[in-house]
Amino acid sequence: MNTFYLICFVLGLVLSLLAVFSGLGRLHFSHIRIGHAHVHARAHAGNSGHISALNGFTIPAFLCWFGGAGYLLHNYSPLVMPLVLLFAVVSGLLGGGLLYVALFKLLLPRERVLSPEDTRMDGVVARVSDEIRAGGGTGEILFTQLQARKSAAARSENGTAIPRGTEVVVLRYAKGIAYVEPLEGLLSR
Repeated sequence: MNTFYLICFVLGLVLSLLAVFSGLGRLHFSHIRIGHAHVHARAHAGNSGHISALNGFTIPAFLCWFGGAGYLLHNYSPLVMPLVLLFAVVSGLLGGGLLYVALFKLLLPRERVLSPEDTRMDGVVARVSDEIRAGGGTGEILFTQLQARKSAAARSENGTAIPRGTEVVVLRYAKGIAYVEPLEGLLSR
């Protein structure tokens, strides 16, 4: 049994690392067919709204926890083999279940695909944090976008100096540089 538990642990660990670093964790087993029972066994990769509990992340996690707990309990506890197996299965289910809840119930539902408008710089109101010098000098602006505080290199659109603390509007954004004009000047026109 030691060899069996170690193989499960190593296989689970390797598959977990492979799933994390290769994207194979997106493989879902949505349905399983066993005899006349209808549970459907079909693997597919997808971005559907519902993610099965049997997927490329939770199955390797189960194997890893099952193998690790089984090995430790088999070698370092006075429990008999059926109890070791039972506790190893429970440990594997807890490990896979914790990962499922953490990833698919807490983290992934909050993710969304960004649209170009979400990160568009034209029209952003910002504050100069490092003075923009006259004649094409580069300074820095601070602004809030997607509920996060960000900074960007900035130059004056018309080449005039803009002192620190001035509110500006980004008129265009090219090659990592925001071209700005003071908000007061735009409002007075």
